[in-house]
Amino acid sequence: MLDRIKSAPEASLCDILVIGGGPAGSTAATVLADRGYKVVLLEKDQHPRFHIGESLLPFNLPLFEKLGVKEKVASIGVIKYGAEFVSPFQDSTTTFQFAGALDDRQPFAYQVRRSEFDEMLLRNSQAHGVEVYERTRALSADLDRDDGVRVTARDETGTETVWHAKFLVDASGRDTLLSNQLGIKRRSKKHNAAAIFGHFTGAHRNEGRAHGNISIFFFPHGWFWFIPLHDGTTSVGAVCKPQYFKTRTGDLKQFYFDTIALCPKLAHRLRDAKLEGGVTGTGNYSYKSDSMLGRRHILIGDAFAFIDPMFSTGVYVAMSSAFMGADVVDAALKEPAKYAAAQHKFDRKIRSALSLFSWYIHRMNMPTMRRMFMGPRNFFKIEQAMLSLLAGDVYVNPTIRIRLAVFKLIYYFMSARSLPETWEAVRTRLAGIRTNVTETN
Repeated sequence: MLDRIKSAPEASLCDILVIGGGPAGSTAATVLADRGYKVVLLEKDQHPRFHIGESLLPFNLPLFEKLGVKEKVASIGVIKYGAEFVSPFQDSTTTFQFAGALDDRQPFAYQVRRSEFDEMLLRNSQAHGVEVYERTRALSADLDRDDGVRVTARDETGTETVWHAKFLVDASGRDTLLSNQLGIKRRSKKHNAAAIFGHFTGAHRNEGRAHGNISIFFFPHGWFWFIPLHDGTTSVGAVCKPQYFKTRTGDLKQFYFDTIALCPKLAHRLRDAKLEGGVTGTGNYSYKSDSMLGRRHILIGDAFAFIDPMFSTGVYVAMSSAFMGADVVDAALKEPAKYAAAQHKFDRKIRSALSLFSWYIHRMNMPTMRRMFMGPRNFFKIEQAMLSLLAGDVYVNPTIRIRLAVFKLIYYFMSARSLPETWEAVRTRLAGIRTNVTETN
């Protein structure tokens, strides 16, 4: 594994420097290398490495095909045909099947171990000619140069290298390198949550065709994910209101199990399960940067924004923004006169998609939204439009957006009819936004 790490010279030249070897960075690097650019990718860790976010969306599949990794993903994934929502408030279970979406060409997705999935994408980028330097952390970037950008990086030996590139792609994930350096990262003013998660063996999964489906369990303080993986382990995590994490007084592991106990239906699925490894917590989940583009740089994936993972949007938004971002970089380097238009198109599409996902996610703890999700109706094909949203069809389909707009009108009408209940939920949500949880370990 160590022979994959390359030693860079003191000053190195490339067309495009990519920071980050996750799905966004590896995808962008592969696409740009295929277009004839000399691409260098810096990754702070050595793959394989642990990462959370194991559930993919059906609209990831065409992207895998374009990258030439469709069969490899299938070999390490568990097929999921839909998403199951379990609620103690309505005492019911609802399953959304992706095959029922308005566009039914992508009827399934996969659950993957991110350590395997991310390494596969990174090695694929190498196979396409990308120079990959692992265990190399980007420290800072000088963006205000007439001759391009300069990035200072440090490898595992402590040696620092200055990289010169014509364009910089920041795919640094939640490290948000450029966003922090430029002071443009903003904590979400509309949503706040913290998460705690671990992995189990021996969990009871659904049977038959639903064996690989993701399960979402609502409980009074938020929601749980339950994600089956191909090696027999199951990823289980809680995304909670930050006020709840403030009640913790003892050990994180015990707090995790106490939280699971508050969700009896999930606890029943874990009745014979054994926790493998430790428990991890993270706070201040949601953020967004003021801008995602500059004269010679672009922010893609989590380097720009991160939203609550309820709809499993992370990997899909990362990879789709990488494909679209590659077009922007191409315009900057080959057709500068078209760069401004390409920037505007990219900015509009990414912000629009994040806004569409976020509107629903921010309201999932509201009583009206939970009732609508747990009792879906296909009036005006609204349920099919919601399935399309859950599948990731958010960029170009106006038919879906019209039906989702009708869904919003129904939501506001129903919320107004139960105003006292709605107002109490709004007060709780606003209190959560004001609560700061920076560390849960």
